[in-house]
Amino acid sequence: MENFKDSELVLAPCKYEYLDHTADVQIHSWGNSLKEAFEQCGVAMYGYMTELPSVEIKQSAYIEAEGHDIESLLFHFLDELLFLFSCEPNLICSRLEIQEFITEGEELRLKCKCYGEEFVIGKHPQGTEVKAITYSAMQIVNEPEKNRFELFVIIDI
Repeated sequence: MENFKDSELVLAPCKYEYLDHTADVQIHSWGNSLKEAFEQCGVAMYGYMTELPSVEIKQSAYIEAEGHDIESLLFHFLDELLFLFSCEPNLICSRLEIQEFITEGEELRLKCKCYGEEFVIGKHPQGTEVKAITYSAMQIVNEPEKNRFELFVIIDI
């Protein structure tokens, strides 16, 4: 088990909700910045897969994502998080910390540290399997002048 600083063990307050959608689910996340809204969206996806209070922070992993626009950056970010869960050691995360967040220029990218543990049936209640991320009805509200940062993403379940 990795050693973490106390600050790395603190979970962010919940700033997301699940909205009904035909045969799928829509994640609505928000934050005090676009970066926080991205982090919340990723945590919300994991929260749909299991009950997050059951997830301890025992290990971490890093992911990177790139995009040609903000929508593709969000899509690839969530896709990388889903891949992290789908491959050994099946990491389920209760905390995400985006450490690099470049949303201007030709190459948009982010780097994120993901905190959690291996998903274990019996310890972690099995939620709904997320099959894929979609662009369908994806909406990004990025209005710094109004301090409004929201994301709407449909995940295929």
